Amino acid sequence: MTHRIGPSRGDRRRNARKARLRGLIPREFAIVGVDLADRKQVFAVCDHDGGVHGRRSVNKRAWQLDETLGWAKAAAVEAGFAGVVVACEPTGHRWRVMLDQCDELGLTMVCAPPMLVHREREREDLTPDRSDAKDAVLIAGLAAQLRCYEPERPTAQWARMRHLGARRSELTTACGVVRQRMRSLLECVWPAALATAADPLASMTWRATMAVICARSVDGDPAAIRRMGWPRFQAAVRRELPRWGGHRVTWTIARELWDATTDPTGVMVHRHGALERVADALTDWQRLRVQRGAVEARMVHLLDELNLTSLVTTIPGLSAVGAAAILAETGDPHRFDSGRAVVKHAGLAPRDNESGTFKGTSRVSGRGRPELRLAVWRAVWGALPHNAVLSARHHHLRTREHNRLTDHQARVAVAGSLLRQLHAVIVGGVAWDARTAAGRQEVIAAA
Repeated sequence: MTHRIGPSRGDRRRNARKARLRGLIPREFAIVGVDLADRKQVFAVCDHDGGVHGRRSVNKRAWQLDETLGWAKAAAVEAGFAGVVVACEPTGHRWRVMLDQCDELGLTMVCAPPMLVHREREREDLTPDRSDAKDAVLIAGLAAQLRCYEPERPTAQWARMRHLGARRSELTTACGVVRQRMRSLLECVWPAALATAADPLASMTWRATMAVICARSVDGDPAAIRRMGWPRFQAAVRRELPRWGGHRVTWTIARELWDATTDPTGVMVHRHGALERVADALTDWQRLRVQRGAVEARMVHLLDELNLTSLVTTIPGLSAVGAAAILAETGDPHRFDSGRAVVKHAGLAPRDNESGTFKGTSRVSGRGRPELRLAVWRAVWGALPHNAVLSARHHHLRTREHNRLTDHQARVAVAGSLLRQLHAVIVGGVAWDARTAAGRQEVIAAA
């Protein structure tokens, strides 16, 4: 029995997207494929059937192409076209420079995804050979097939948010590197120090106490600090703790570290040098924390300027900093047709694997922006304990009878839900609502 149905919602969105792209790339316009590099740029003026009507290779930088773009337009007009559309591969930063030049000249520019360009090389003649001249034609061909997209044109505020988000990600990664280095060093030369707390590197008291010990150790011997006596040691820890953002000392941890200074376990010959490196790592960590705090303050201030702070913080468990980190990678959410488009942009959309009666395991696509996946993944860990709707979804995915997910898989699914909810809140301009967010699910009483 055949069921006749109309286009799906996905079909309608795809048709609308193709229509928008056709408006940008009319058939009466030629397509100028550009392969951008550092000092050499290759241009190919092509029609929609892949025919080449002009080529030029110039030894100029990306910001010196006004004259060459003018030549491409003249070559297209001479070949009988009404104008040109510029297409390039969005690698590095040079495509942004070209976009500005195209805007100044009144030309439309589209971008061909690098992955499609890579695959198009083999599809062209079944060989993986690569050259700038060939890539320029392939880029133009992808644009002719509408396998391209309109590049993002952020405002100054959204562009600044992107850069601040990248800087925060760098600092967060650097903090993680410092933590792992400290753990490795202490496991080698002074393992007793790591046994003084359940999660020592996450404890502000442990960090402050370790900073005091490393600063006052003589010849790499932590036991030398005992000569200052317990009262003076307590005072030093109290003075150090505010530098790490703490307010109250957990004296149980501080006393355990004090007692561990006499523990001889570890490779003693390396203790002096390793503890010097631990002291330097603590200094680096403190500096990185201060820098990251300053960057986060600027990101939250930008959210205030965009009038988004009051909206995004209505989502329980999502802080203004966490939302800013996500938005730094997505850009303005209004440029996405739906929340699902944001999830695809992050590479968190399910990738189906089925044909006929066969139904394989679905995995996330893994495409899109990896830094966006990282930002929303970090946000999920903070949101789950405080967001009843997301917590209920996570519990349901972990305990349902059919197609039960692991904890990791369930958190990935919740990350997609969080992105969709953030998109709905910002684009709709409405506060987060538990009933709307839950959909057909039961909202637990805590919501």
